[in-house]
Amino acid sequence: MNLKLIKPKSLELGDTIGVVAPSAGNAEIFPHRINMAKKMIEKLGYKVKFAKHSLKRNGYLSSNISERVEDIHDMFKDNLVKAIICTIGGNHSNQLLKYIDYKIINENPKIFIGYSDISVLHYAFMKKANLLTFYGPCLMTQFGEYPEILKYTLDYFNKAITARESIGEIKQSETWTAEILDWTKKMDLKRPRKQKKTNDFIWLKKGEAKGKIIGGCVPSINHLIGTEYWIDSSDSIFFIDIPEGHDFGKGLSVSDLDAYLTDISNIGVFKKISGLIIGRPYNYSKEENEILKKIILRITYKYNYPIVLNANIGHCDPIITLPYGVKASLNSNNNKFIIKESGVL
Repeated sequence: MNLKLIKPKSLELGDTIGVVAPSAGNAEIFPHRINMAKKMIEKLGYKVKFAKHSLKRNGYLSSNISERVEDIHDMFKDNLVKAIICTIGGNHSNQLLKYIDYKIINENPKIFIGYSDISVLHYAFMKKANLLTFYGPCLMTQFGEYPEILKYTLDYFNKAITARESIGEIKQSETWTAEILDWTKKMDLKRPRKQKKTNDFIWLKKGEAKGKIIGGCVPSINHLIGTEYWIDSSDSIFFIDIPEGHDFGKGLSVSDLDAYLTDISNIGVFKKISGLIIGRPYNYSKEENEILKKIILRITYKYNYPIVLNANIGHCDPIITLPYGVKASLNSNNNKFIIKESGVL
């Protein structure tokens, strides 16, 4: 990865965080998650400003293409907004790419954060606007957690976007959860989700690596293969976030995952990188985790770089916030994953 990225200014208490909905329209369906998230952010000492169309729903989308693009432009142009967070992911951020004015983003660099399908916009903003962005929490999913955002998630959010020092060592959370409490019945307001004891990093292949962080969620990043928005992963530490699948409460099928990772393999990503991080898969069984290991070992059998599993990235809670394009290192000998550079000024 050889892009020269613009680092945004750090977030300070009293700043305004803007909200956009580039993909799914879940904000209109679950307003209680929006309300909880807004209260949480204000409790932390920030202001919240919702983009004009960010709470709308148009079928499986938040709003039409022109309105979603308008919201992104407005939030980047708004001098009061210091950071932009996405309501939630989805599967249709790719509809926006050819309509976004990347000059607006380049000339108004600020923190942009989200995960899952937001991967698509991260790549586009880096490639077309040279903006360093952040793979991290969304408004509804993490900041809307009951009774409040999980401490580990908040700690790494603060380390990534409020502190000018590098994040340093990424430590495992003591517990994690993928429990689903039905939002439609507001079961998520009844009690906190049950947490499981965290298992440690699993080093599928041992060794040391250094490089700049790049990666994202499959199949979202697969939308960009062969397009002008794809980013060369040469010498990078590449991360993969494995999301939910089509069946409620279950992760992406290992069959589909195999196909998506094969897409990435076929364009030479796994040949070029210096290290690989696999996020904790969404609700995988023991059997599915074993199949995952076999898939990873098969597609990387020619390569000797370190591969680590179970990082708190993306579709698990709590999660870290990862600045794209910063220097990082992996070392199986001392069981460490380190972010060595700040993503903000």
